[in-house]
Amino acid sequence: MAIVKWEPFGELDRFFDEFHAPMLGGVGDMAVDLYEDGNNIIAEMSVPGIEPDKVEVTVEGNYLRVCGRREEEKEKKTKQFYSKEIRRGSFERALRLPAPVNEAKVSAEYRDGVLKVTLPKLAEKKSGKVKVVVKK
Repeated sequence: MAIVKWEPFGELDRFFDEFHAPMLGGVGDMAVDLYEDGNNIIAEMSVPGIEPDKVEVTVEGNYLRVCGRREEEKEKKTKQFYSKEIRRGSFERALRLPAPVNEAKVSAEYRDGVLKVTLPKLAEKKSGKVKVVVKK
């Protein structure tokens, strides 16, 4: 069994992300897979039935924000619904990114109802010991 470093503030962030997601919702739960692939952070989310031009993706600081709108269909009075679970209207989801990203090179692709956002990570500064010469 691998040892995993516990990050208590990470748990707190996750709690608030999950707490606010339904409040911001409208179209589904906006479940997101966020993972690292090489030098990129990838965010994938299911947004079926939404036209790509109705989705807005922005990166602000250390957050990825995805918002959009699924248009309401005009209801026909002849329909008698037994259940109506497909959510309509606007949605928004903000995710805290695990590392700094190059905002100028972020790209997004929409295929088969899945939005895939690729966020290239910034090159990390190598930390280490640097000797500074003090001049007299």
